[in-house]
Amino acid sequence: MTPPPARRRRTGATGTTPAHNLPRRGAVRRAQAITTYGVGSLIAVDHESFIVSGLDEADRSWSVDESPRIHERRLARLLDVDYFRLPPASDDTSKDGLRVRRFPLTHSCPECNELQPHRDFNPPTGRSICGACEVDLVPSRFVVACEAGHLGEFPYWQWVHRSTDRGSARIGQCGGKLRLRTSGRTSSLRSILVSCTCGKAPEVSMEGSFRRNALKDLGLKCQGHRPWLGTSATERECGLTLRTLQRGSSSVWQPVLKSALSIPPWSSGRADPLAGHWEKLRKYDSRVAVSAYLDAVFEDGKWPVSLDEVMELLDAEREEDPEGEEAPTFDHRYRALRNKEYERLRAGNDESKHSRDEQFVCENPLGDRSLLDPLGVTGPMLVKKLREVRALKAFTRLVDAESTTDAKEMPLSESPLRWLPAMEVRGEGVFLRLDEDRLATWEKATAVAARAERIRTAHQRVLEERADDPSRAVSSPATPRMVLLHTLAHVLINEWSLDAGYPAASLRERLYAADDMAGMLIYTATSDSAGSLGGLVVQGEPELLDGTVRSAVRRAEWCSSDPLCMETEASGTGGTNLAACHACVMLPETSCEHNNILLDRALLVGTPDEPSVGFFQQVLAG
Repeated sequence: MTPPPARRRRTGATGTTPAHNLPRRGAVRRAQAITTYGVGSLIAVDHESFIVSGLDEADRSWSVDESPRIHERRLARLLDVDYFRLPPASDDTSKDGLRVRRFPLTHSCPECNELQPHRDFNPPTGRSICGACEVDLVPSRFVVACEAGHLGEFPYWQWVHRSTDRGSARIGQCGGKLRLRTSGRTSSLRSILVSCTCGKAPEVSMEGSFRRNALKDLGLKCQGHRPWLGTSATERECGLTLRTLQRGSSSVWQPVLKSALSIPPWSSGRADPLAGHWEKLRKYDSRVAVSAYLDAVFEDGKWPVSLDEVMELLDAEREEDPEGEEAPTFDHRYRALRNKEYERLRAGNDESKHSRDEQFVCENPLGDRSLLDPLGVTGPMLVKKLREVRALKAFTRLVDAESTTDAKEMPLSESPLRWLPAMEVRGEGVFLRLDEDRLATWEKATAVAARAERIRTAHQRVLEERADDPSRAVSSPATPRMVLLHTLAHVLINEWSLDAGYPAASLRERLYAADDMAGMLIYTATSDSAGSLGGLVVQGEPELLDGTVRSAVRRAEWCSSDPLCMETEASGTGGTNLAACHACVMLPETSCEHNNILLDRALLVGTPDEPSVGFFQQVLAG
């Protein structure tokens, strides 16, 4: 999504320009500053291109009023930070915003065809036009990146002079100027032509520049450029192979996002004043030692919470320590965080027993839950209030962060910070589980295991292809229960979007699939007001939920692409789906935890040849 056009520089309350006196370029929503235009990403505004700057200056430039601190201890502990901050707003009253730098610096003029750094065109201050032709300059369509996360300009000079003796001249010392033009014959790379006026090299096209070893064959290696931290910010020579990318490619920037629900005892917000002290408090086991520490930190004994509450919070934190792990990995700790959420969703949290500040309210429905027994669905809970914090941990380039155990994650700042940018969203939802006994019997069926294994094998192959070292690729989570829960969540979201009036993009899934977990939370945690007035919660009442599940399953029996959809041997990216397409179970990307892969509606309804593979086949038969 391209942000709105640039606006005139706004004035302050007194009619003067803001103190920073920096030109403004467009606007982005706060949520986009986490998911789409985060630190290190490229952002297009009109005909210009910028890269979002790192957070090293954010403590000074981000206003406390526009970018307040938010707290979520469980997620902060996982990410080893003290707190989070909302990205600055971009509305008409905002005093500042996300800082950006021009990138790529290489531009071309469509009139005179010159290809050179932006400053060499002598553009007027604050504008991006050719000083001679007075037409808008065009940022380079191509950039280069490596799997370690570095980003650089495409080496046009080396590309043009690759047929000459590369050791005889240095860049820019051939005496000529680069030019770029389009032949107009086709829309392919073959029609993009680059030349040098020195006459020592022929005009060449960009065809072949996207080959994996195209730049390696020129003797080029990554120099460790990090333009989001400044034009001169480089690490030591990286040495990895450079890859050519389109400036707007999704491979240029992939966010590493982590989220957590606020659950008791942290969800009341009373522990927020102790942010930054928990690591030290964890070192003390006795009440006397904890009391002494609090006396030393807070003057006159005015503690923000009582000693009993502090001890309760410390006990709750220790409960989330991964069991049986002397040196737990990040994945182990994240799994422990999700396990605790599952326990709390099952147990509930009655609103009548807590103050109005409680951010997590989860109650049993009023109706008879035994109505759902014939469906194999159990334990529905009405989540009347929930709060989710989504934090941008880092980002990757080329490498999918979810595909390898040692993803090349790039930090958001040059110097370590004790905070991360994050979004705080509130909503409501419905939590439900599948009957463990019925699920265990279904999972053991040979046909069921065979379909899930086909998905797992395809997904594992994709993970190994995306990982820089296939031996370090993570294991695919595709199991029969995971694929079943995932597909069921998708058909329920589609059903509620049709019958309850919710935009599908405003609903999200949160899956809890493991040997000891078989549940899902469908919720409306969005930054706007869609579905925040109790409309989703009421759908969790057994009478309504029974009809919803039955209708959703029956709707999944037929797809407008059948019989091709149901009978396909593989679909989706790399064959990571079976019977699933955009006409039946796929959702908007923002609603799905797994990017619309690991889906198979045959595990819900069965196939014409093997109806028994469907978990809900008895419901359909009845």
